[in-house]
Amino acid sequence: MSKKLSLANIHSLRKQALHHIDEDALAFSYNADRQRVLKLLNDALAAQLLCVLRYRRHYSLSKDVQLKTIAEEFLVHANEEQWHADQLAERIAQLGGEPELATEAMIITECSAQAREDESLVSMLQEDLLAERNSIANYRRLIHSVGERDYPTRRMLEGILVLEEEHADELEELLESLPEELKKDTWRGD
Repeated sequence: MSKKLSLANIHSLRKQALHHIDEDALAFSYNADRQRVLKLLNDALAAQLLCVLRYRRHYSLSKDVQLKTIAEEFLVHANEEQWHADQLAERIAQLGGEPELATEAMIITECSAQAREDESLVSMLQEDLLAERNSIANYRRLIHSVGERDYPTRRMLEGILVLEEEHADELEELLESLPEELKKDTWRGD
Protein backbone atom coordinates (compact mmCIF):
# COMPACT_ATOMS: atom_id res chain seq x y z
CA MET A 1 0.00 0.00 0.00
CA SER A 2 2.82 2.42 0.77
CA LYS A 3 4.16 1.80 -2.76
CA LYS A 4 0.86 2.92 -4.22
CA LEU A 5 0.92 6.03 -2.04
CA SER A 6 4.43 6.84 -3.21
CA LEU A 7 3.44 6.31 -6.82
CA ALA A 8 0.37 8.48 -6.28
CA ASN A 9 2.56 11.23 -4.81
CA ILE A 10 4.97 10.97 -7.73
CA HIS A 11 2.11 11.17 -10.22
CA SER A 12 0.66 14.16 -8.36
CA LEU A 13 4.02 15.97 -8.37
CA ARG A 14 4.50 15.20 -12.05
CA LYS A 15 1.01 16.46 -12.86
CA GLN A 16 1.71 19.73 -11.01
CA ALA A 17 5.04 20.13 -12.81
CA LEU A 18 3.42 19.56 -16.19
CA HIS A 19 0.71 22.06 -15.31
CA HIS A 20 3.34 24.76 -14.68
CA ILE A 21 5.77 23.79 -17.42
CA ASP A 22 4.67 26.65 -19.66
CA GLU A 23 5.06 29.18 -16.87
CA ASP A 24 8.35 30.90 -16.17
CA ALA A 25 9.95 28.66 -13.54
CA LEU A 26 11.72 31.60 -11.96
CA ALA A 27 8.55 33.68 -11.78
CA PHE A 28 6.79 30.82 -10.05
CA SER A 29 9.25 30.83 -7.13
CA TYR A 30 10.87 34.30 -7.12
CA ASN A 31 10.47 36.10 -3.78
CA ALA A 32 12.06 39.50 -4.41
CA ASP A 33 10.64 42.60 -6.10
CA ARG A 34 11.72 41.70 -9.64
CA GLN A 35 11.34 45.19 -11.12
CA ARG A 36 13.35 46.77 -8.32
CA VAL A 37 16.11 44.15 -8.58
CA LEU A 38 16.22 44.59 -12.37
CA LYS A 39 16.60 48.36 -11.95
CA LEU A 40 19.42 47.90 -9.42
CA LEU A 41 21.18 45.37 -11.65
CA ASN A 42 20.86 47.59 -14.73
CA ASP A 43 22.32 50.52 -12.77
CA ALA A 44 25.22 48.29 -11.70
CA LEU A 45 25.66 47.14 -15.31
CA ALA A 46 25.96 50.74 -16.55
CA ALA A 47 28.56 51.47 -13.85
CA GLN A 48 30.52 48.34 -14.80
CA LEU A 49 30.60 49.30 -18.46
CA LEU A 50 32.00 52.71 -17.55
CA CYS A 51 34.66 50.99 -15.42
CA VAL A 52 35.64 48.81 -18.37
CA LEU A 53 36.07 51.88 -20.55
CA ARG A 54 38.03 53.80 -17.90
CA TYR A 55 40.45 50.91 -17.31
CA ARG A 56 40.93 50.36 -21.05
CA ARG A 57 41.61 54.07 -21.51
CA HIS A 58 44.16 54.00 -18.69
CA TYR A 59 45.73 50.89 -20.20
CA SER A 60 46.11 52.66 -23.54
CA LEU A 61 47.57 55.77 -21.95
CA SER A 62 50.07 53.93 -19.79
CA LYS A 63 51.27 50.94 -21.79
CA ASP A 64 54.37 52.77 -23.03
CA VAL A 65 55.60 53.65 -19.55
CA GLN A 66 58.59 52.16 -17.80
CA LEU A 67 56.36 50.24 -15.41
CA LYS A 68 54.67 47.89 -17.82
CA THR A 69 53.12 45.97 -14.91
CA ILE A 70 50.78 48.89 -14.18
CA ALA A 71 49.51 48.94 -17.75
CA GLU A 72 49.01 45.18 -17.57
CA GLU A 73 47.12 45.59 -14.28
CA PHE A 74 44.79 48.12 -15.93
CA LEU A 75 44.06 45.58 -18.66
CA VAL A 76 43.45 42.77 -16.16
CA HIS A 77 41.04 45.01 -14.24
CA ALA A 78 39.27 46.00 -17.48
CA ASN A 79 38.76 42.34 -18.37
CA GLU A 80 37.49 41.49 -14.88
CA GLU A 81 35.11 44.45 -14.96
CA GLN A 82 33.84 43.19 -18.34
CA TRP A 83 33.28 39.78 -16.75
CA HIS A 84 31.25 41.49 -13.99
CA ALA A 85 29.19 43.28 -16.64
CA ASP A 86 28.58 39.97 -18.42
CA GLN A 87 27.44 38.36 -15.15
CA LEU A 88 25.06 41.23 -14.43
CA ALA A 89 23.62 41.15 -17.97
CA GLU A 90 23.13 37.38 -17.75
CA ARG A 91 21.35 37.65 -14.40
CA ILE A 92 19.12 40.43 -15.72
CA ALA A 93 18.10 38.16 -18.62
CA GLN A 94 17.53 35.24 -16.23
CA LEU A 95 15.14 37.43 -14.25
CA GLY A 96 13.18 38.15 -17.42
CA GLY A 97 14.56 41.64 -17.95
CA GLU A 98 16.59 43.24 -20.69
CA PRO A 99 20.14 44.34 -20.00
CA GLU A 100 20.13 48.09 -20.62
CA LEU A 101 23.50 48.80 -22.11
CA ALA A 102 24.57 52.36 -21.55
CA THR A 103 23.77 54.57 -24.50
CA GLU A 104 26.64 55.74 -26.64
CA ALA A 105 25.93 59.37 -25.75
CA MET A 106 26.03 58.62 -22.03
CA ILE A 107 29.32 56.76 -22.35
CA ILE A 108 30.92 59.53 -24.42
CA THR A 109 29.70 62.20 -21.98
CA GLU A 110 30.92 60.31 -18.92
CA CYS A 111 34.28 59.40 -20.44
CA SER A 112 34.81 62.97 -21.62
CA ALA A 113 34.10 64.24 -18.13
CA GLN A 114 36.63 61.78 -16.71
CA ALA A 115 39.27 62.42 -19.37
CA ARG A 116 41.87 65.05 -18.73
CA GLU A 117 44.65 65.87 -21.12
CA ASP A 118 47.11 66.32 -18.27
CA GLU A 119 46.31 62.99 -16.63
CA SER A 120 49.27 61.52 -14.82
CA LEU A 121 49.85 57.90 -13.86
CA VAL A 122 49.23 58.83 -10.23
CA SER A 123 45.94 60.54 -11.07
CA MET A 124 44.84 57.52 -13.13
CA LEU A 125 45.59 55.18 -10.22
CA GLN A 126 43.85 57.52 -7.78
CA GLU A 127 40.81 57.82 -10.07
CA ASP A 128 40.60 54.04 -10.36
CA LEU A 129 41.01 53.58 -6.61
CA LEU A 130 38.22 56.07 -5.93
CA ALA A 131 35.99 54.31 -8.46
CA GLU A 132 36.71 50.92 -6.86
CA ARG A 133 35.87 52.27 -3.40
CA ASN A 134 32.59 53.64 -4.79
CA SER A 135 31.87 50.27 -6.42
CA ILE A 136 32.54 48.48 -3.13
CA ALA A 137 30.07 50.74 -1.32
CA ASN A 138 27.50 50.30 -4.11
CA TYR A 139 27.80 46.50 -4.13
CA ARG A 140 27.44 46.39 -0.35
CA ARG A 141 24.23 48.43 -0.68
CA LEU A 142 23.01 46.15 -3.49
CA ILE A 143 23.70 43.03 -1.43
CA HIS A 144 21.85 44.53 1.52
CA SER A 145 18.98 45.58 -0.73
CA VAL A 146 18.59 42.14 -2.31
CA GLY A 147 18.86 40.57 1.15
CA GLU A 148 17.70 37.04 1.62
CA ARG A 149 14.99 37.12 -1.05
CA ASP A 150 17.21 36.31 -4.03
CA TYR A 151 20.14 34.04 -3.19
CA PRO A 152 21.50 33.60 -6.73
CA THR A 153 21.68 37.37 -7.28
CA ARG A 154 23.14 37.89 -3.81
CA ARG A 155 25.87 35.27 -4.38
CA MET A 156 26.76 36.81 -7.73
CA LEU A 157 26.97 40.29 -6.18
CA GLU A 158 29.10 38.96 -3.30
CA GLY A 159 31.50 37.40 -5.83
CA ILE A 160 31.79 40.70 -7.69
CA LEU A 161 32.33 42.53 -4.39
CA VAL A 162 35.27 40.27 -3.54
CA LEU A 163 37.00 41.14 -6.81
CA GLU A 164 36.25 44.85 -6.42
CA GLU A 165 37.91 44.74 -2.98
CA GLU A 166 40.92 42.99 -4.51
CA HIS A 167 41.12 45.70 -7.20
CA ALA A 168 41.17 48.42 -4.53
CA ASP A 169 43.92 46.60 -2.61
CA GLU A 170 46.01 46.18 -5.76
CA LEU A 171 45.62 49.84 -6.70
CA GLU A 172 46.65 50.96 -3.21
CA GLU A 173 49.74 48.75 -3.44
CA LEU A 174 50.60 50.12 -6.89
CA LEU A 175 50.31 53.70 -5.66
CA GLU A 176 52.51 52.98 -2.65
CA SER A 177 55.15 51.19 -4.71
CA LEU A 178 55.58 53.86 -7.41
CA PRO A 179 59.09 55.29 -7.73
CA GLU A 180 59.31 58.95 -6.70
CA GLU A 181 59.87 60.21 -10.27
CA LEU A 182 56.52 58.69 -11.31
CA LYS A 183 54.72 60.24 -8.34
CA LYS A 184 55.40 63.74 -9.67
CA ASP A 185 52.31 65.45 -11.02
CA THR A 186 54.22 66.49 -14.14
CA TRP A 187 54.66 62.95 -15.44
CA ARG A 188 52.37 62.32 -18.45
CA GLY A 189 53.51 58.98 -19.80
CA ASP A 190 55.78 60.47 -22.45
